[in-house]
Amino acid sequence: MNGALISTHIQTRNEMHSEYRIENFASICRSTDYGSTYERLNDKVGVKTVLSYLYVCPTNKRKIMVLTDPEFESSVLISSDEGSSYQKYRLNFFVLSLLFHHTQEDWALAYSHDQKVSFAVYKQKKKEPAVVNITNDHIHLMNIPGLFDDDSSVHVIPKINIPKRGFHNCQYVTCRAQACSESSRTYPFSGYIETNSLVVQDEYVFVQVTTTGRASYYVSYQREPFVRIKIPKYSLPKDMHIVSTDQGQVFTAVQEWNQNDTYNMYISDTRGVYFTLALENVRTSRGLGGNSMIDLYEVAGIEGMLIANRKVENQVKTYITYNKGRDWRLLQAPTTDLAGNPIHCVLPFCSLHLQLQMSENPYLSGSISTKSSAPGVIVATGNIGSELSYSNVAMFISSDAGNNWRQVWILKHGYFLFSFAHLDVFCRISFDEGRQWTRHSFSAMPLFVDGVLVEAGAENQIMTFFGHFSHRSEWQLIKIDYKSIFTRRCTEGDYQTWHLHNQGEPCIMGQKQIYMKRRPGNYCMVGWDNSRILSAEPCICRAHDFECDYGFERRGDGNCLPAFWFNPSTLSQSCSQGQNYLNSTGYRKVVANNCTKGVKEMYTARKQQCPNRPPRGLVLTTHDDKLTANMGSNVTFLVRLEEGDSMRTNIQLDFGDGTAVSYSNLSWTQEGIRHVYRSAGIFRVTVQAENSLGFDTSSLYLHIEDIGHLMRERIKGLSLLLSSSVTEFFKSLLLSFSPNLDEANPDIPEWRQDVGRVIKKAVLQVSGNLFYPSCHSLSFPGSSL
Repeated sequence: MNGALISTHIQTRNEMHSEYRIENFASICRSTDYGSTYERLNDKVGVKTVLSYLYVCPTNKRKIMVLTDPEFESSVLISSDEGSSYQKYRLNFFVLSLLFHHTQEDWALAYSHDQKVSFAVYKQKKKEPAVVNITNDHIHLMNIPGLFDDDSSVHVIPKINIPKRGFHNCQYVTCRAQACSESSRTYPFSGYIETNSLVVQDEYVFVQVTTTGRASYYVSYQREPFVRIKIPKYSLPKDMHIVSTDQGQVFTAVQEWNQNDTYNMYISDTRGVYFTLALENVRTSRGLGGNSMIDLYEVAGIEGMLIANRKVENQVKTYITYNKGRDWRLLQAPTTDLAGNPIHCVLPFCSLHLQLQMSENPYLSGSISTKSSAPGVIVATGNIGSELSYSNVAMFISSDAGNNWRQVWILKHGYFLFSFAHLDVFCRISFDEGRQWTRHSFSAMPLFVDGVLVEAGAENQIMTFFGHFSHRSEWQLIKIDYKSIFTRRCTEGDYQTWHLHNQGEPCIMGQKQIYMKRRPGNYCMVGWDNSRILSAEPCICRAHDFECDYGFERRGDGNCLPAFWFNPSTLSQSCSQGQNYLNSTGYRKVVANNCTKGVKEMYTARKQQCPNRPPRGLVLTTHDDKLTANMGSNVTFLVRLEEGDSMRTNIQLDFGDGTAVSYSNLSWTQEGIRHVYRSAGIFRVTVQAENSLGFDTSSLYLHIEDIGHLMRERIKGLSLLLSSSVTEFFKSLLLSFSPNLDEANPDIPEWRQDVGRVIKKAVLQVSGNLFYPSCHSLSFPGSSL
């Protein structure tokens, strides 16, 4: 919108989709000269027309849609000339919210007050929009339930009411927007998903499914079928936030069961499936709307550079990374203060700490700011000391991407820097990255500044402050035109080269990058909006270009070794003889890292032929990990094989009640094996996996209860069975474990198996040939290994 301003009492509701709420039936005024003069738009749309929401099309800023207040009428007003004129369309339903398509400017979704979603095509040549009702009377939708992915697909989350049970469930539905009848819908999940868990972002779609109180997260990459997200096994998320999906991978914040005010940061592979730990205990806080505000900031203009506040021994400290979380370090404090006095601050006992909160007001910059047109320039509020503090706070600036810092009192805008107080009559502007300042007055009276409006684009030199002189006064708009400050457009001689580095290390994300930056102090106008890279030369691959792969942990010596719960051979169990698979070396290259040669071949996963092996590590469980069930109820058994060709392994399951089933391969059992017991008792359920090279077995004891039986009879029967069937074959060696292991590993009964595997391996190493390996067995309370 070149020079166009629309002024009214508005409040941002959804910045991503440019949605604004019009309050108090205010007048709408339009300016085409950056706020010097205004014209009322109410006369163009009808004096008696009461407006409620205003939308700006994300793909065509000239297109504006305004909704009328549903208490008076149901209409939409559309402008294709930045609000100069409008065409009014009456609707047969009341619109609660509107959503533009991300590429097709004439397409929109409307969510109505009766909880229906409609799809509309608004063409300039058409007299009336074509409206298609997506949902019928039996499906209700939650919140803003539609998100487009391709040109005509829409994702919706219907809420299915179950009156007799007193609650509702949500289904995940996709369909084509032009034809979304019941027969044309698809359901990616056969069951229900968690309310409000759908996230569609770039090439990824995320959703949460909760079963038996335990959350599972699924991802669809490039709209392919959903796959369950793999987070390290003993990470038990009670909350998850998708932080970023740019640069071809996913950054997610996970709050685990034992965390309250911190989150762990995980980073994925390209497909968003396998996650590894990037940083533990990142500080979080609650915003005004109750949303979690995670102290993680992505520096604009420099790929792979992040700043985070981490809680370490009850102290919050600021860390920085230049390779997407593979390595982190503290910030070196400035050497002198504002007066030029030396600052004695020695790492790691003292460092610079930054406040990383982003403003919930889209018209204010927050406590940290960077811009891609000014690469390497970081401006933030913070303090110097042993931890982050909100006393003795100052403003700091770095001109070399966080390597060195200076103390100043500024905010940042565009390629130059400006500063103003919340209540002030002047601002300060710097053209040399905060070293010198020029003071400019913008108001004869002190103004409470509520926000700053600046039109996007490097060539725009007009800034609009809005605020009020007192808490009881009307809002004021003050325009600042600083065109006269720039004497000319920047030429080649006004720029200098700047080499990106990390404490002298020139290879960042696998390449040496040289940027073009304006020389500090030159009063000329920059002609681009994004960082300008003069050259990027690939570096030889070294160890810091690779992070630990899924299931591997970095040890004290810097090497990535398998976690105690992870068996690397499990990755090949889906391989069938004659196929190939990638055998991990324990490392994976940091996504978007551009290094070549060097150790690349040594660290990269190797393509190998699927081995033909006998089945090993056969595990039998129930879907809810319980060993009790009611007579007549459905019991679902899960079979897992750690090693062996799952496509060429026969599975036989004996339910212990005289019935059994057989499957030609393990793939037929992925959804679980269901069985109904018609009598009460304790049944030994046994599964056998067999192929041409051998077999493996596993079993469990399942107690089927008849509700009429007494508890003591059940316990007595269980004791008799265990004493007669277990001790007859085994001699037990009592091992002592901490009494709180179950508390420390909630909802993971397999900890007994994981610990047992570690102990068994250690016993075999110590015993040597004294014992035949297959005779070893470890038994824990509540589980047989």
